[in-house]
This record gives sequence, C-alpha cells and structure tokens, in this order.
Amino acid sequence: MKHRAAIIGLLAGALAVVLLLVYLNRVEQEAAGGRKIPVIVAVEEIRRGIPISESMLGTREIPVAYVDDRVVRVNEKEKILGLRATSTIPVQQSLIWNDVMAISDDRRSLSSLVQPGNRATPVRVQMTDALALIHPGDFVDILCVCGTAKESSVLLQRVLVLATGTTTSAASSSKDTERQVSVLTLSTSLQESQLLSVAMENGKLTAVVRNPSDQRVTDSPADVSAESVTDATRRQAIQNPRRAARTAPIELKDQYQ
Repeated sequence: MKHRAAIIGLLAGALAVVLLLVYLNRVEQEAAGGRKIPVIVAVEEIRRGIPISESMLGTREIPVAYVDDRVVRVNEKEKILGLRATSTIPVQQSLIWNDVMAISDDRRSLSSLVQPGNRATPVRVQMTDALALIHPGDFVDILCVCGTAKESSVLLQRVLVLATGTTTSAASSSKDTERQVSVLTLSTSLQESQLLSVAMENGKLTAVVRNPSDQRVTDSPADVSAESVTDATRRQAIQNPRRAARTAPIELKDQYQ
C-alpha cells in the first residue's frame, strides 16, 4: 500500500511538473507574441517603381501578434511578383500590400488591385486642381466636414488610392495632369467603407496627400471646429505641435527621379 501511494505521488508530481512546463511555455510564447508566421521580406533594397522579382524576396518568421492583414505571407508571394513598389522598401523590412501595386499595366482590372481583405471603395471628394496631381498608388488621408456643427474630422489615414476617376494606372494618370476627377477609389476595410458611405451622405470629403514613405498614423486626432478659424487661441494650439517638431526632413529626391 505504501509503495502504491509513493508511485501515485510520483506520478502526480511528474504530471504537475509537465503541466507547469506547458504553462510556462505558453506564457513564454504569449510574451513573445505567440506562434510564428512566415512572411515575405526584402533581401535587398527595392526602390520605388521597380518591378518586384523573386530574387529580391526572402522569408522571416514573425510572432503572430505582430502580423496583421496587411503583411504579405509566404504563400502569397506569387501575387506580388511583377508588381511595382509604391515606395522604397529597405533591406529586411516585411512587405505589406500597401508597398506594392501594379502601376504600368493599363489593362489590369480594379478587382485585381484590391488588397486581400479590403474593398475598392469609390468616394466623392471636393473638386480641386490638386486632385489632378493624385495618382493611383498614392497614399492619402481622408477628412470630412460633417454635421451642422461643421467640424472637420479625420476619417482615415494612410489609405492607398487604387484609381482616380476611371484610371487604375499611375503611368497613364501622370500623362494627363490636366484632367480633373471628383471620385477616388480607395483600398479600405469593410467597416471603413461603411464609414465613408455615411460620411458622403452627411458632409464633404477632402483628400490630403502624404509622402509614400511616411508610415506614421496619429492616434485619435482631435476634431477641428469652425470656431478654430476665427479664434486666435485655438489656431495657435493647432499650430504649436508643428512649430515644436524637431524631426529631420524627409528625403524626397527618390520620388522625382
């Protein structure tokens, strides 16, 4: 009887040790971001506008907590071969779908340009001369002046432009800078498409262009009211962050080569 009790005790102890090790391993994985997912990375610098070839690409495993729908997985590599980079991609940087877009093939259908998981969403924006300078492959922020209070709200940031008017090719778009369009087709999630559709019914949308290499997204940007235009104190508060910024200037020369 004593031997049986000792054996049961040893087995219970061993089971407890195994369970503890499993628990610690799970905690360690969660702390490190979970299981690892193989994704596509650049093994050499891929310059803006250059077609992507297989020799430029490699793989790296990243914890699942740090992989979102924008990151190109290894099993999706064939989909990006031959597409052109929308911005210069540094060595060892993971590729995201915003980094690539076919800009030379005029005959590509709009549906083939939509990033996986996203939707091609046409939006009516205010007619300005600057719209003629927006091309497929550019990134924009979308603002809305909505409601009776006439407040300006930031709806979306760093959204990829798939088409301007009926043009899906940046090459064709740049040949005709005199044209004017009032509709931009954007690559957005389903809920972002819902947000834009409601905003178009309740206000006016404005597209503001951003540098393609600028990955920054402002967290919870405050709305700006009409009073801010006439109130000197509010205007000053809006301008202060820009004046206080001490960031290095962004290198733009690659865009104009």
